[in-house]
Amino acid sequence: MPPTAQQRILQVTAMIPRGTVTTYGRVAELAGYFGAARQVGWVLRRQDPADTTIPWHRVVNATGAISMSTGRNGSDWIQRELLLEEGVPVDRSGRLPLRAYLWMPDPLQVLQDLAGD
Repeated sequence: MPPTAQQRILQVTAMIPRGTVTTYGRVAELAGYFGAARQVGWVLRRQDPADTTIPWHRVVNATGAISMSTGRNGSDWIQRELLLEEGVPVDRSGRLPLRAYLWMPDPLQVLQDLAGD
């Protein structure tokens, strides 16, 4: 049985190396769901910040910022702290230097890695 969209999104997210970030849109593209950035956000939002091995905190919006919101029940601040611990500078408003820390994998390698699971 082929993996679900949620499984592929989580597989791609799990590949993001420590100390780097990528965008919701890029995760969607690499998972094979071009234009589904919001779906990536919903999948990652369902991860329990305290009980997951998926590095959900390494995914930011296209402007290079954490999506700060009162609806996130504090996970935006948890995300900021986790990125800071990994050496990614994030200011108090959630902005970070995206280009300097952007994960740029070889898309063919990602596809091969996904196919190997």
